[in-house]
Amino acid sequence: MTNVVLIRPPSLAAKWVPGVIATPPLAHAYLAGALVKHGHCVKVVDAVGEAIHQRTPVDATFAAYGLTLQQVVQSIPKDAQLIGISAMFTQEWPNVRRLATLVKAAFPHVPLVCGGEHATAEARHALTDCPVLDCVVMGEGEATLLDIAAAVGEGRSFLDAPGIAHLAHGVYQVTPRRPRIRAVDTLAWPAWDLIPLENYLKDEIGFGVRRGRSIPMLATRGCPYQCTFCSSPRMWTTKWVARDPLDVVREIESYIATYRIANVDFYDLTAIVKREWIIEFCNLLISRQVNITWQLPSGTRSEAIDAEVCQLLYRSGCRNITYAPESGSPDVLKRIKKRVELDRMLGSMDSALKSGINTKFNLIFGFPGETHREVLRTMQFIVQTGALGVHDLSIWLFSPYPGSELFEQLKAEGRIEFSDGYFASLSAYSDFSQAVSWNPNMSAQTLRAYRLAGTALFYGVSYALHPLRVLRSARNVLQGTHESRLETVLASMVQRLVTPSKAPAAQ
Repeated sequence: MTNVVLIRPPSLAAKWVPGVIATPPLAHAYLAGALVKHGHCVKVVDAVGEAIHQRTPVDATFAAYGLTLQQVVQSIPKDAQLIGISAMFTQEWPNVRRLATLVKAAFPHVPLVCGGEHATAEARHALTDCPVLDCVVMGEGEATLLDIAAAVGEGRSFLDAPGIAHLAHGVYQVTPRRPRIRAVDTLAWPAWDLIPLENYLKDEIGFGVRRGRSIPMLATRGCPYQCTFCSSPRMWTTKWVARDPLDVVREIESYIATYRIANVDFYDLTAIVKREWIIEFCNLLISRQVNITWQLPSGTRSEAIDAEVCQLLYRSGCRNITYAPESGSPDVLKRIKKRVELDRMLGSMDSALKSGINTKFNLIFGFPGETHREVLRTMQFIVQTGALGVHDLSIWLFSPYPGSELFEQLKAEGRIEFSDGYFASLSAYSDFSQAVSWNPNMSAQTLRAYRLAGTALFYGVSYALHPLRVLRSARNVLQGTHESRLETVLASMVQRLVTPSKAPAAQ
């Protein structure tokens, strides 16, 4: 048995943003579940969950939400034998680096490993920029972390374990890539008992629309597509693996009994790929009378979502679905390898709306090479969706994330150099004043103007053609009963403005 500590760092957001989206740490819960199943003793330090409403200035631009770095270190048990820290989001890397340095100073003889999307994409940089790390776990983490924990417990080296990178006397070394986990139904369910889950549940905090006590889940792993702006192929490969629908339903039933959940947010990269799978899943929820709502807040495709499937989705409790076309220009879609038929997606959206499902979609402006004409074509698509009756839209500005094909292209052209300034530029998801244009055809100011224009155009058309929605949304925000992502965001902003974040007791 090995005493393992898993650390979820505090979250970062621009200082002017009223708050940050806090989500239960699903990855850490999965890793903890795997370790406990194999006999290890696990402590999870969820910096966000332990102090969701605590806000600490980091620098002139950012604030951290959750425990301070010093408080995180103080939460680590003295008998820790292995410490793991996550580096999921590239924009948070400087703060992760600072945290890792503090952890190693306090526990100099305890192996310190790092994993997550950013660590996988830039393992060499992580190790050289943060030399206190003993290794980086690359890709899917459960099996690799189990090998490391077993080696530490037995007092032997873990540096030959598949799926890691490390520095050997300053030389970068990578072990053979570990195959993806195929037997996903044998994995332990997330160990939510090791997470301060009630802190999220009592305030109904999650990634999706606020629909009561919500818990995140994964029904599938990976994505079979190769979009050039996405790091999924590097992190997960292009293998899509679905769990047994009955196992997913049983997990939901256990959360209803244990945590009194009312809603499930599925965090899958691409949840609905096979029509047969989603039909079986919905029918199980219906036949077993699982009385919850569930939603797909992170975006999915439309090929398998036709009128029949939409009706089953609604009957089984699905109330919110997010589509991810990314662009309304066929030429842009072709360049970014987003295999989407826009007419088919509009038909799927129409079926979802007619079934009573609240519908949202995501777009990205500023892809390298995108032209003004192509942005205007996307504006036409925005008008079509607003007229159709789609409820919500999110427009993001392109950022080159490590591990993506476009990142590698820009890096090869000498346009990207790692620096804290580059990391800060990736925070444009929460602070569009930090946006940087990677498109020579458009300035950052132009992209921000396009984003505002697109958002105003969508909601202007949507509310003009569906005027009762204005009153319904206002009522929902005031009553705290949300149906759309916009209502959840507006209510959250109001709540955080009237309830200032707590300052940490000690720095």
